[in-house]
Amino acid sequence: MFVRITTDRTPRPNSLSDLGMTSGSNSIVSLSEFTYKKGTEIFGEKEPAEYVYQVKCGAVRSYKLLSDGRRQIGAFHLAGDIFGLENCGAHRFTAEAVVETTVRLIRRQRLEQVAETDAIVSRNLLSMTTSNLQHAENHMLLLGRKTSLEKVAAFLLEMDGRLSAAGVMALPMSRLDIADYLGLRLETVSRALSRLHEARILDFIGHNQREIVLLDRRRLARFDLPS
Repeated sequence: MFVRITTDRTPRPNSLSDLGMTSGSNSIVSLSEFTYKKGTEIFGEKEPAEYVYQVKCGAVRSYKLLSDGRRQIGAFHLAGDIFGLENCGAHRFTAEAVVETTVRLIRRQRLEQVAETDAIVSRNLLSMTTSNLQHAENHMLLLGRKTSLEKVAAFLLEMDGRLSAAGVMALPMSRLDIADYLGLRLETVSRALSRLHEARILDFIGHNQREIVLLDRRRLARFDLPS
């Protein structure tokens, strides 16, 4: 599992607050930090779920390969997000670094031990599990939207809430990643973004067009043209 890790794996004593968890006992745990190069697998589908992860910087995509070889991305994990928290003994998705990414990790068994004696940590874990479930439900609804423009608009609004700084949304993922997240073709995503640009709902910064400025969020939220 760790042969692909590129940095020192020495555990460091830390409190659970470093994972965004308040703790009644302020339990000391061993957190490790690892940096993964762009495109490097962090864990694979069906591998033992021995650790819980948090993105310190960068971005991670969780995906499944379908029987016909297509890739379906289930979630993007951004700075501060917890991922790899499973309700069974194995991972249901493969996790991969979208860009060079640093993650923190803690042994799942140790986290569960702390939760058994710390009600606050237990509630934190329940909240994280509920949040993951809500995201899965929202993603299912997103995939069921009728038009490609609705899907792309909803994705941009989601990322705007998670990524925007100083009015600019810097997307770490490629258009192919977006297409595999929305269940669309790459060309369809590009056309939808071009139409939103032509409608002066968004603008691009830079040559790779991954930095986006939303000019009219209200219109974007209402955007519902035929594909």
